[in-house]
Amino acid sequence: MLLRILFKKYAAFAVALFCVALLLFGYYLEFYHQLNPCPLCIFQRLCYAIIFLIYIFYILGNTSPLAKPLLSIASFSFAGIGCALAGRQTWLQHLPIDKVPECGPGLEYLLEVYPLFDVLKTVLKGSGDCAETQWVFLSFSVAEWSLFSFSLIAICHLLLLVQKKTDSKHEGL
Repeated sequence: MLLRILFKKYAAFAVALFCVALLLFGYYLEFYHQLNPCPLCIFQRLCYAIIFLIYIFYILGNTSPLAKPLLSIASFSFAGIGCALAGRQTWLQHLPIDKVPECGPGLEYLLEVYPLFDVLKTVLKGSGDCAETQWVFLSFSVAEWSLFSFSLIAICHLLLLVQKKTDSKHEGL
């Protein structure tokens, strides 16, 4: 039983560390290589940060029994939102040049001028900034790596949930 609890804590720690590593790498690309993130990239970073915080709460373990399922739902939801954002950006990057939307204003300007709902709608539509591929590793763009990373986080989360279900079945025996 103790081994299973430690496995869950280490797995949660690994996911939290993975999110921090991805955030740090994004800031490395931004500040060292001067690659400005598009609004979709910024929203993906926000998802990584929220997932990190959720897993930190899980690791600390001082949550109520009601909070654990809510944290679980939130973690999986933000991994799914991140997948959707990265998937949208990947789709935009693979559009033919004549189909790419025009570049729009930056996120900072949008947040100053428009209500939040309009900002979200505009960002999710994407712009020419989001369709630009600025960095490639092993023939995959940052958006494609982000889509892979969010999918990996969602899979890890599902594995932790399956582990929890099997633990509760074995306790009843």
